[in-house]
Amino acid sequence: MTRLTRSLPMVAFAAVLIYLFIPVIATLLYSLATSWNKTILPEGLTLQWFGELFRDTRFIQAFGRSLLLSSAATIAAVVVIVPATFAILLYAPKLERWVQTLVMLTYAVPGVIMAVGLIRAYSGKGFSMIIIVLGAYVIGMLPFMYQGTRNSLRAVQAGSLMEAAELLGASRMKAFIRVIVPNIMPGILVSALLSFSILFGEFVLINILVGGRFETMQLYLYAKLNTSGHIASAITVTYFILMAILSAWIVKLTGRTSKPNKEPSAAVAEAAIPTTKAMMSKEAS
Repeated sequence: MTRLTRSLPMVAFAAVLIYLFIPVIATLLYSLATSWNKTILPEGLTLQWFGELFRDTRFIQAFGRSLLLSSAATIAAVVVIVPATFAILLYAPKLERWVQTLVMLTYAVPGVIMAVGLIRAYSGKGFSMIIIVLGAYVIGMLPFMYQGTRNSLRAVQAGSLMEAAELLGASRMKAFIRVIVPNIMPGILVSALLSFSILFGEFVLINILVGGRFETMQLYLYAKLNTSGHIASAITVTYFILMAILSAWIVKLTGRTSKPNKEPSAAVAEAAIPTTKAMMSKEAS
């Protein structure tokens, strides 16, 4: 009975892994199958579908557009949301509850409703719909970036680090860039990866607002679903591989930044050294 009780968590974990990976494995097999209609396993394997996919310039262009749009939105969100979250958490804590409520409201707006509202608000006013989609993506990333940054700031006790840096003479900007950001970098990277993966697979907004004028990978996949299931499966497998590579890269970066060479106190002291030296030279003169 004791052995059975001990093995139950492992059995449950294995069952979950099987449940999660069976669709992925089936998609991979179908993308490599010559045909798969009458048997349990594919009747033959081939790389023909991947060859056709990567020879298609339309796919390369769609992949590049998705990569560009998702990367631009992710970078913009990091640049805007991280400093804003830091300022609210440290210098306007009374507003934190209201800001968190507003951020969570993003989940309450369906993509179709958002797209229709954006069309009615900006259509015919000279704005590029690509820019509108980019802005909508940044707003859609608010919950992920805000919560990840907020939790990281609380974990490293950002308030104490800022006070120490300012007492040693560092400016707020220098303390934020050289002390706070390196210590919360793992949280920023994980939040950015989650946001990027969601945006890379987004379909509703880009389809309704822009459509075929700016074909992304998801729009290309939707078009291929009606022509070839094998190529559609190859696109899905390519997407999985890309996300796996990005995840492994982020995990590697997170492992490096979670074990910094310098303790937070050393980083605080280093950030304040130039200011301290300037004060000492001024006093000496």
